[in-house]
Amino acid sequence: MLMIRAIVRPNKADDVLAGLLEAGYPAVTKISVYGRGKQRGLTAGGVTYDELPKELLLSVIKDKDKEFVINTIIECARTGREGVYGDGKIFVSPVLESYTISSGVKETSEEG
Repeated sequence: MLMIRAIVRPNKADDVLAGLLEAGYPAVTKISVYGRGKQRGLTAGGVTYDELPKELLLSVIKDKDKEFVINTIIECARTGREGVYGDGKIFVSPVLESYTISSGVKETSEEG
């Protein structure tokens, strides 16, 4: 299993959620966050905004679905055809185990 963490523009989060739902990946956690990337924030009218609003989307998927899910997120989150600075970032991490709280059922990476 893999955890996908996608940091996207707030105005693109609903597009990404809809794209993942349509592609068959409805399980997503959405968290409002603030941060900055390589562009070091934004300067407008002499004022520098160090931390910009973003949305953090978390999803745990099967290893075999990684490329498809990443491509879906990129397609839905990118600004225009080429994209621009500030469109976001995707991080992929292994998940060793997960537990369903209501049933106590354990799922491990080997189970897929």
